[in-house]
Amino acid sequence: MASEHVKEASDGNFEQEVLKNPLPVLIDFWAEWCGPCRALGPTVDALAKDYAGKVAVYKMNVDENQGVPVQYGVRSIPTLILFKAGQKVDQILGSVPRATLEDAIKKVL
Repeated sequence: MASEHVKEASDGNFEQEVLKNPLPVLIDFWAEWCGPCRALGPTVDALAKDYAGKVAVYKMNVDENQGVPVQYGVRSIPTLILFKAGQKVDQILGSVPRATLEDAIKKVL
């Protein structure tokens, strides 16, 4: 479900791709069967395109990767977490409007 601007995160690459990323990172925890996750997908893709080079955007399928979601307390999806300098700085639950995500991104830039 990744696009040109959205990369796939996994339990295996999370530390390197997300925690050690020099850019702020927005990671979308989702699953294929999740309707609200699919509805939010185009918004996440658009933000990734609009903020390319400023924010790295990843998706993590919670059915295929369970370690990281458990570590960060992801209990429902969609959940989006913003990281900056390897630290969790914000968490957004549910399918929210683009403006909500954009406000969170602007706070970390």
